[in-house]
Amino acid sequence: MSGLRVVPTWQHGRERLYVCLTDGRNIAWYDREAARVNLIGEDRREDVLQALRPFLTGPVTVGPPPVPTPAELARLSLHPDDDLAPNRPGEALLIALDRNPGGPVPRLRTDPRRRALEAEQTVGEALDRLDGAGWHTLHSVPLPGGDRIHHLLIGPGGLFAIHTLYARKQRILVADPMVTPGRREPRPLLRRVRADADRASYALTAEVHPVLALVGPARVSLDGPVREVRVLQDTGLAGLARLGGVLKPADVEALHAMARDRNTWARV
Repeated sequence: MSGLRVVPTWQHGRERLYVCLTDGRNIAWYDREAARVNLIGEDRREDVLQALRPFLTGPVTVGPPPVPTPAELARLSLHPDDDLAPNRPGEALLIALDRNPGGPVPRLRTDPRRRALEAEQTVGEALDRLDGAGWHTLHSVPLPGGDRIHHLLIGPGGLFAIHTLYARKQRILVADPMVTPGRREPRPLLRRVRADADRASYALTAEVHPVLALVGPARVSLDGPVREVRVLQDTGLAGLARLGGVLKPADVEALHAMARDRNTWARV
C-alpha cells in the first residue's frame, strides 16, 4: 500500500484530482481536460500512477508542472479577497437578497432584484460556456460609487462589457440612447452601457466593447442605428465566440489576470 489518497476538486469548471500524502500534502495532480499528470517530485512517480490508475481515461502525459506564465504568477499572488474570478453571475444581487430578502417593494409585487438576478444568471451561464474556446468571463465586477459591470468577457475577439436586461416576453424598442421594455417608461440605458465599457477601457488600458444582452424578449425593434453598442439576445451570445484575430492567447491571459484583481477597478 502506498498510503496515497486521491482527492477530487473543481476550479473554474475544470476537474483536478490531487494525490495527497497521509499528512495532507499534495505530491501530484491529474488534469483530466489536459490529459496530464503533474508530479511535484519524481521519487513517487510509480505510486502516483498506481493511485490514479482507476481515474485515468486514456493516454496521459506525465511530468513536472509547467512553468507558470507571468499572468499565472500574478493570479497566484492575489489575496483571496481581491480575486474577482470566483464571483457568481449576479453576485452582488445574491448578497443583497441574502441580507434583505423582502426588499423595498410591497409583498404582492415581484421583487425586481429577482428578475434582474435571473437575467444575470442566464447571461452568465451562456458566457461561462465559452470558457473552453479560450474565453474568460468575470461576473459582477465592482466599480467605485456602487456601480458594477454585470459581466466582462475577455477572449480572442477582444473585451466586452455586458449589461443584462430582463425582458421576458416583452417587446423591446431601442432608440439610441433610449431602451423601452414593454409598456414601461423609456430609459437612456445605452448611455450606461457605453459608460461601463469606457470605465473598463480606462482600467485595463485596452479597448472594451459595450454589449446590451436582452434576456427572453418577445421582439426587439431598433429605431435607427445604434452607436457602438451590440444589442444581443441571450441566445445569441455564443456568436461572440466566433470573433477572433484581436488578442493572442498570452494577451488574453494577461488581461484576465489584470481584470480579476479588485484593485484594478479602484479608481475608474
